[in-house]
Amino acid sequence: MPKETVNNYHPALTKPVHGGNLAWAATVAGCPISAILDFSASINPLGPPDSAIQAIQTNISKLRAYPDPNYQELKKAFSLTHPPLTSEWVLPGNGAAELLTWAALDLSRLEMIYLLTPVFGDYKRALKTFTANVVECPLTIGESKLIRLQELQIEADTNKGLLLNNPHNPTGMLMELETIVPYLEKFGLVVVDEAFMDFLPPPQPQSLVPLVSKFKNLVILRSLTKFYSLPGLRLGYAISHPERLREWEKWRDPWPVNTLAIAAAQAILKDKVFQEQTWNWLGDTRSQLYHDLGELTGLQPWPGAANFLLVHSQKSVDWLQTTLLKEYRILIRDCLSFPELGDRYFRVAVRTQEDNQKLVDALGEILN
Repeated sequence: MPKETVNNYHPALTKPVHGGNLAWAATVAGCPISAILDFSASINPLGPPDSAIQAIQTNISKLRAYPDPNYQELKKAFSLTHPPLTSEWVLPGNGAAELLTWAALDLSRLEMIYLLTPVFGDYKRALKTFTANVVECPLTIGESKLIRLQELQIEADTNKGLLLNNPHNPTGMLMELETIVPYLEKFGLVVVDEAFMDFLPPPQPQSLVPLVSKFKNLVILRSLTKFYSLPGLRLGYAISHPERLREWEKWRDPWPVNTLAIAAAQAILKDKVFQEQTWNWLGDTRSQLYHDLGELTGLQPWPGAANFLLVHSQKSVDWLQTTLLKEYRILIRDCLSFPELGDRYFRVAVRTQEDNQKLVDALGEILN
């Protein structure tokens, strides 16, 4: 049985903050990157869809020209997925991460920003960049699938802002629409990251997109890279009032979205077959993984609505992560970047049934 120790195996490579650092994982495991089974990045294992690959191949010849700086066709494609919004309500970006930067700049102009913790680390990074005054609001992680904002001590007014994500990262829990709406009526600016919302099948009743035209102070961030398994392409979009988005356009560099990303986006947004396959795959597969992890000694997974699960471990996650890499070439996401969670929580993506079984078997052998 592996001895429980905490080690730093390769000082030349800094331990990753985000998931998906396969170069670091391969160094620890002593194997090629292609041999790593990656559960650390919450990416759809069914993709990329063929429609994206075909669109990229078809548009290779367009690389000799600059993209449309106004992205009119791409904006129209995004808006058609959220009727009755029109293209001026949408702003494409170089991943949702780029758009988070401009959301943080916008928020920093307020006297105070509330941030629900534990939280995706890039939120703090972006807000710190613009020296925003951040107040952290700890969430209690419990059995419920719903995070109740009304239980938090938040004093809202028009000089303050709120940044949150739904479904919540890293817990995967879904916030009720009714609990968020009251804050839209009070805060100067509310930014909601819905990067994992696409994994919920329509009609996605907890999404705030239908409320954007009613609340000028609402910004929604969306990502295409996770659902469509295109993290290397970098593509996301913001939905908000046209006046706000026009201001963001003045702040950023020209041509943030490349020609191939434009082509892929226009194709995948119409790919109903891939979307249905993903929704049909996720529900039962996530439930099975949740059940199997819960059967292992010393592990307690939390129920979630996204394509990942947060798991509490009685043993050191640093030890678990390293042992899985060195002995099984499996990478899980530690939660050291979430200070509230520390070395007793890890996060795993929901992959195929076959991959999930490899993870469960490996953990079972280690923990037994």
